[in-house]
Amino acid sequence: MPETNRVNLLNFSGPALEAYCLTLGQKKFRAVQLMRWIHRRMTSDFAEMTDLAKAFRAVLETHCEVKAPAVLWDKVSEDGTRKWLFDVGEGNAVETVFIPEDGRGTLCVSSQAGCAMGCLFCSTGRQGFNRNLTVGEILGQLWVAERELRKTYPVDESGRVISNVVLMGMGEPLQNLDNVTDAISVMLDPNGYALSRRRVTVSTCGLTMQIDKLAQKTPVALAISLHAPNDALRDQIMPVNKKHGIAEILAACKGYLKVAP
Repeated sequence: MPETNRVNLLNFSGPALEAYCLTLGQKKFRAVQLMRWIHRRMTSDFAEMTDLAKAFRAVLETHCEVKAPAVLWDKVSEDGTRKWLFDVGEGNAVETVFIPEDGRGTLCVSSQAGCAMGCLFCSTGRQGFNRNLTVGEILGQLWVAERELRKTYPVDESGRVISNVVLMGMGEPLQNLDNVTDAISVMLDPNGYALSRRRVTVSTCGLTMQIDKLAQKTPVALAISLHAPNDALRDQIMPVNKKHGIAEILAACKGYLKVAP
């Protein structure tokens, strides 16, 4: 079977992976095993997944893959900050940044190729919107970063280098809500990255209806990119403010706090 027809297992949340395993004639618990191998042990080679039956591994080899976006370049600054540029196809690339600090390591992840918000101060906004990233492209940034960082950093008590994830990279996460929340579900899954809700942050320019939907689906930490102290100035630099003003955003945040961690 050509590689282009393979199913990328990075695209699956836990429930979706269970459903896929059922289509392969396997029990649901196989999805748990796969999640642990892929997201805890950072394994892409099915031959290494030794607690899976050989026949099942053969099926996976034929029909599936664990494929993150290709790395175009990988740079480390003097302070230890590390930046990756990922190829997401059709001339599009997204950035991911690891920020090491005492007691924690934070990964800043992109959610879109380009951005439709048009904020005047943002280089991503000036390039325009290309498309939403898939679940696998969002998770793939974390998968590659964690896998590479383990070569140079000690893991913490949870077995990870990356302790915090912020969706503050390229794009507006809440415009790609379904894929973002599916990716977050794997970050939170005990068989995935096992991060707490307080250690995953979604940043938004203030899409209030989407804030409400995020609260209903996956209430993690929320950050608002205000960039101005009043509506008059914010209207000038952030077009979204003409639809979602500061008072409306604050009301949405108060509602979010009722369910947020």
